[in-house]
Amino acid sequence: MATSSPTTQGSPAPLHSPVPLRSHPPRDNRIALLMLAPVLILLTIFVIVPTISAIYLSFFNWSFYQASEFVGLRNFVNVLTDPEFRAAIRRGLLFVLMTLPVQLLLSFLIASFVTGVGRRLATTLKIAVYIPTIISAVITSITFALIYEYSGGLLNAVVGLVGIEDQAWIGDVRLALPAIAVPAIWMGLGLMTLIMIAAMLDVPESFYEAAQLEGANWWQRTRYITIPQMKNVLLYLLITGFVAAIQQYELPLVMTGGGPLDSTTLPNLFIFNHFRGDAYQGYSIAAALLLFLVLGAVSALIFRVLNSEKLVD
Repeated sequence: MATSSPTTQGSPAPLHSPVPLRSHPPRDNRIALLMLAPVLILLTIFVIVPTISAIYLSFFNWSFYQASEFVGLRNFVNVLTDPEFRAAIRRGLLFVLMTLPVQLLLSFLIASFVTGVGRRLATTLKIAVYIPTIISAVITSITFALIYEYSGGLLNAVVGLVGIEDQAWIGDVRLALPAIAVPAIWMGLGLMTLIMIAAMLDVPESFYEAAQLEGANWWQRTRYITIPQMKNVLLYLLITGFVAAIQQYELPLVMTGGGPLDSTTLPNLFIFNHFRGDAYQGYSIAAALLLFLVLGAVSALIFRVLNSEKLVD
């Protein structure tokens, strides 16, 4: 008697034989590198190479016209022990305190108002608030310098209506830095407001509907919904606003030239004056690198204190 094969006598064969899973082909990074190449080339030419060169030259008594001399850390020691540099850094931090909190508050209030009105009015308001951003800083400086003019200036004409004497707004040591802070706030308000508007529109409307059903007012909705949902955006604006404010350059250069009595000499203007006036540029390069360290340290401190976490939808 013929014996049958085990497959006919034993358990039936599976209806579908297992098919091996097809492995994914290896990723080809060449296209990604090709697309990133222009950015990487520009970054190398205009950022990485100049930074390395600046670090190298900071250890030399370097000049455009004379032979360089290696001096080690002497340039950094000279900058750190220079009371004028430390005063410029303190002045820059004070300028940040004058401008950044006001910008954040005004931008938040304007964005809250814009997101609560009709679409046509909201478009008009967004265009209006963004216009100062596209105006040249030099033109803004000249315009506000004319407004602050002691004799015949618009601001003195306005305050004179309420019995206040004419003020030397950009000629007084006490008033010059706050006077420069006003156009700085005006220039940075537009972009910050648009970013906040985009962040507010990204908050799910269901959150506000649920809060309204619970009887929450505007302040409660803002405090417990809007601000927490915008935490990462607010952190971004805080960092970029700080960096932009402490590096302000055009306004003091055009409006006051750093005066009176260096009361408006912010860090970048201080470095520029040394670069333009010194025969050797090692001091200016070292000061620029130290300012970079200050910006990085303060930015890292802000990240550390706020400890922002990625929001989960």
